[in-house]
Amino acid sequence: MAKYDGLTTQDILAPIDLEVDFNTLQMGNYYFRSFFISGYPRFVGPNWLSPIINFEHSLRISTFYYPVDSKVILDKLRKKIGEMEATIYGQMEERKVVDPSVKVALSDAQQLQDSIAEGTEKFFHFTMYITIYAPTKELLEKYSRNVTSTLAAISVTAKSATLQQEQAFISTQPLGLDKLYITRNMDTTSLATTFPFVTSELTMDHGIMYGINMHNNSLVIFDRFELENANTVVFAKSGAGKSYFVKLEAVRSLMLGTDIIIIDPEREYEDLSKAVGGSYISFSQDKGHKMNPFELSGVSEEGDDELRMKLLALQGFFKVMFDGLSSIESSILDRALILTYREKGITFDPETQKNTPPMLEDLYKVLKGMAEDEAHELARRMEKYIIGSGAGVFNEATNFEIKNPFTVFSVRDLQEELKPLAMYLMLDFIWTIIRKNKKRRLLIVDEAWYMMQREDSARFMYSIAKRARKYYLGLTTITQDVADFLNNDMGRAIISNSSLQMLMMQSPSTLEKLQEVFNLSDGERGFLLNCEKGQGLFFAGANHVAIQVLSSIQEHELITSDPRELEQRKLRGETEDNRSIDQLAVIYDPPATQQAITTETTRNKTLIERAVGKRKEDIEVIQEETTKYQEELKKRLEEQERELNPQKYESQKSFNQIIEENTVPGQIVKERRDIQKGVKHITPQGIIGDENEEQPKQF
Repeated sequence: MAKYDGLTTQDILAPIDLEVDFNTLQMGNYYFRSFFISGYPRFVGPNWLSPIINFEHSLRISTFYYPVDSKVILDKLRKKIGEMEATIYGQMEERKVVDPSVKVALSDAQQLQDSIAEGTEKFFHFTMYITIYAPTKELLEKYSRNVTSTLAAISVTAKSATLQQEQAFISTQPLGLDKLYITRNMDTTSLATTFPFVTSELTMDHGIMYGINMHNNSLVIFDRFELENANTVVFAKSGAGKSYFVKLEAVRSLMLGTDIIIIDPEREYEDLSKAVGGSYISFSQDKGHKMNPFELSGVSEEGDDELRMKLLALQGFFKVMFDGLSSIESSILDRALILTYREKGITFDPETQKNTPPMLEDLYKVLKGMAEDEAHELARRMEKYIIGSGAGVFNEATNFEIKNPFTVFSVRDLQEELKPLAMYLMLDFIWTIIRKNKKRRLLIVDEAWYMMQREDSARFMYSIAKRARKYYLGLTTITQDVADFLNNDMGRAIISNSSLQMLMMQSPSTLEKLQEVFNLSDGERGFLLNCEKGQGLFFAGANHVAIQVLSSIQEHELITSDPRELEQRKLRGETEDNRSIDQLAVIYDPPATQQAITTETTRNKTLIERAVGKRKEDIEVIQEETTKYQEELKKRLEEQERELNPQKYESQKSFNQIIEENTVPGQIVKERRDIQKGVKHITPQGIIGDENEEQPKQF
């Protein structure tokens, strides 16, 4: 054992104290309670322990398996079968009703005897212990009730290890020690069902590969459209790899025939779009693509009234533009929109809806011509987007079409104030196409917090998430600003309407809220705080696993957004790439991050010194308390001894003590000594009295 200033590693790591009670154990600031399993269900199936494995709070489960010699168990079974047969024969001879429990036990014993004799089964002793912990006794009692009720629901009886909490606690530590040995007989088939890691598998026979299961290195292959809905939320802080994960899913889904539509606020998907032959639509005020908010699709089904639906969508668009509308303003705007379409010959008749649609300036002119002051106020607020700083985006005719299976909408070149408006308009445009032509699609909204800033745009996002399943659509929302989602009612509703969730590396400020919303254990919380880039927790329905996202070299070069790698790729683009397909298909292994060894060593040394210093302080406090307690105990024992045996102490008194207690001169001398005790004074012989309170001898 490595030593550091007289302390072993075990001394530093061990708790400073341990208090064992009747049915609890306290260690530091936490209370522990351990249970042993005394009763098991008669029939079990695979994964029957999943309710306790997936318990809502952290717990420790320990199982022990003891093989039993077949010859020994066959002898015992033969004897037990004979006893049960004799019991049944005796009841039959006495003309009594045969006990059904004995008949069932006899049948089970005979089947087990045959299986062991044939060699198809082995016999084992099985034990199971559970330890839970909580910061308070009240919480510990609550968790204990939940554990026992959860186990009772699957016909398992759990009992607290009364007066054996220390032994039970040790039995649930990763030491391989069973201090209780409370066993249950089980054969091989029954024993196999107790394997606790069944729920860590998230693999289908079809779908796309998301990564590697970090629990058991199995593949995480999933088809999101097989769940109750195909929506996904991705939460991570900047640089954790959330866009990398989504790009990888988009590319692999595209290969399986899924159409991809992406709203890209930061122009991260341009290179990927070019590589797969997609369509990249970039909006800006000066050049590029334009979108007319009043554009009608011209595609209608029987019973649909596209103009009415467009009027409702435009109401939401202008609420985002004007940061809300009063009821009067909303009524005036609705009337103005109908008049604007009518001036272009477009009415509620579907045949007229193929005419050239109006533009924003047409609505502006209608509002200016209305008599109400509120209409003029709306027109003045609209001027900014027609002739002001926001012009050139929403007052232009649409100059693009969506016909490509991989389409990216970019708003990077727009002002920050215009991005939420443009994203709202794009989603409305995309949603119209999705409703008219049902097809397997993924709609990816990157930096979705833009849409959460205003109530109307957040509500529109939620309506898409809620209705996406009906139109064979999977909505993916990505954000690094987790607070905007979790503090917003519509954001929480989007999370609850998403069957897939991906949580990657998080900042400490957001983890507490995430732990509450996703019901994370303390271990999962620590994992999200310290995991590496490309790692995270992958939630699919009721199950979740830790995942490592993997890509091939070719995929990595298409989807990476690391500036250093982009620069290297640009330089390599000038030369011919002679790599083979096999070389490009190799799993990409990111280079190890180089850090100064001295820095890490210094940090570790500082941590060790801090731990050693804290432990030494604790030891000093304990030693001082021990010494003080021993002195007080010695004093109390002496006082008790004086009271019980005063004659013994009378015989031990010196001649001077007897004189001081029984003579007047002796008492005077004692009083003078007590007065002068600790006081320095000058005499002809010099200074008398010192710091140790020693006084000159009296003669």
